[in-house]
Amino acid sequence: MFRSIVRRSQAFNAIVALAILILAAALLQAVEANRNGNRWLAHSATVLTTAGDTLGLVQQAESASRGYALTQNPAFAKGFDKQVDMARRAAGRLVTLTADNPAQQSAATALLQHIDLRLDSLQRNVQLSRTGKYEAAREALTNGTDLERMDILSDSADRFVTEERRLQAERMAASEHQLRTTTQIMIAGVVALLVLVVLMALTMARSIRQPVRVITETMAALAGGARNARIAGHLGSSEFDEVAAGYNQMADDLARAVADQREGADSLLRANQALQTSTAELQDRSEVIELLGSMAHRMQAARTDDELAAILAIFVPKVLPGMPGALYAHNNSRNLLVQIATWGGMTDDEVGFPPDQCWALRRGQSHSVGEPGSDILCGHLHGVDAHYHCEPLLAAGEVIGVIYLRGDVLPQRRFSLAVMSENISSALVNQRLQRGLREQTIRDPLTGLFNRRYMEEALGIEIARVARSGGPLSLIMCDIDHFKRFNDEFGHDAGDAVLSAVASEMSSRFRDGDVVCRYGGEEFTIIAPGTTAEQMGARAEVVRKAIADLQVRDRGRSLGATSMSFGIASWTPTMDRDGNALIKAADAALYQAKREGRNRVVLDTASAADE
Repeated sequence: MFRSIVRRSQAFNAIVALAILILAAALLQAVEANRNGNRWLAHSATVLTTAGDTLGLVQQAESASRGYALTQNPAFAKGFDKQVDMARRAAGRLVTLTADNPAQQSAATALLQHIDLRLDSLQRNVQLSRTGKYEAAREALTNGTDLERMDILSDSADRFVTEERRLQAERMAASEHQLRTTTQIMIAGVVALLVLVVLMALTMARSIRQPVRVITETMAALAGGARNARIAGHLGSSEFDEVAAGYNQMADDLARAVADQREGADSLLRANQALQTSTAELQDRSEVIELLGSMAHRMQAARTDDELAAILAIFVPKVLPGMPGALYAHNNSRNLLVQIATWGGMTDDEVGFPPDQCWALRRGQSHSVGEPGSDILCGHLHGVDAHYHCEPLLAAGEVIGVIYLRGDVLPQRRFSLAVMSENISSALVNQRLQRGLREQTIRDPLTGLFNRRYMEEALGIEIARVARSGGPLSLIMCDIDHFKRFNDEFGHDAGDAVLSAVASEMSSRFRDGDVVCRYGGEEFTIIAPGTTAEQMGARAEVVRKAIADLQVRDRGRSLGATSMSFGIASWTPTMDRDGNALIKAADAALYQAKREGRNRVVLDTASAADE
């Protein structure tokens, strides 16, 4: 009986061992299939990541080309050549990666050709910008051929990525099917082994019940989802120990297969998320560049501080949302930073501050304070919340102004702030140059007074104003008595000295609202809004006496006494509005002063009668 039991036990052991071998072979084959599937999934993830990197580099190169053409700022093209080279290499790697799939490799080759065409076009545009042909570069960006190439590139890329994702989905489905098959094989094998063990248990002595119970419980736990269930310890016989070892090996292989599959899925998910994040960042930067380009064009066209302030109030909140601030421009004559624009609800500052009160201007670089006590505070804060950023505006080492922002400048906004600061600096310098050119066109270079051209424009404006309001408007025509004597006796330099001294005296004696002009030669004109001829006569008498007391010297020699004659007239509704009649009336009064002996003030008779 014992021998029969032993033989039966040996037979059952042989059967169990064979079943385990078959099950192990099937499981090993399934595990290998899972590994191959995971390798294909990883390959697809690599292809998609390379495609995303390639398109991202092309978009970066396009943003650099567009930014350079729109803003005329060479900083945009600093990394352009490197981006083009990396994009070409990435596209070539894409062709190599798809060698296992002739259809996809053909699509990758076509995509490479479109990318080469697009990069060649962008390189031509950047070369145009580098040679100063910005207008041609901008036209190239918007012409039909350029847009058509971009559309073809986008379509080719979409088709390639869509096909690769389809292949990836098929491989993912195959891997999941293989995993289900492995699980089914395992469960079927477990059930078969369980049946065999039960049969053996019926014929074996009670001494083998404990190993069987351990094995069955462990297998049941594995079948129930406990993938860490393993058989530990000695089971009382070599046959059961072999069964336990086989089971443990099978469970380990299954755990590795599941881990590999999860790792592949996680890797694919991370790659997809990284691609989406990169695309969103590139899109955001492209929109900011277009916004800054529009802002720069408008600022360059601005002619007054009010126009510039209006442009900043509209565009800065879009470029730097949620950051109130102000623009201060440097007033050279007063050596003071004067507020010319605000946005985001920032309060007006009518006082301004000297440059040495701002640490950004003193250091020549950005200055931020995020938390109280984290850094030294600028002296121009005047007790406001110490949570701010100052951006200096410099040109050729000269202070142009400063941008004051309340709050933190986030890292992703520093690029926008840098480009915006350069554009604002350029606009302020442009305004300063335009203002200087205008001063040259309306100022007399010798005396610094307004010239005749400006006088005629101002007179027409003032006549139109009093014609509407009905207020008074007076005009003085005056000249230096015996001026030719200074030129004849002392030379033209002496005559210039007399003209400058007289101009300085008149500028200091008349009101700020009076327009003092050099009419020509030794003749001067003063436009006095809101003043009658009689009031102007009293003011002119004070000026006449002051000029008579002048002691002009040139090269250490006295030029003698100086005097002036004044003729004054007031505008009446019977006169024309171009100012000619008013000038003639004042000129007639001046000639009367000359005839009566010079060095006197004479009022036009018609003006005196009207008053």
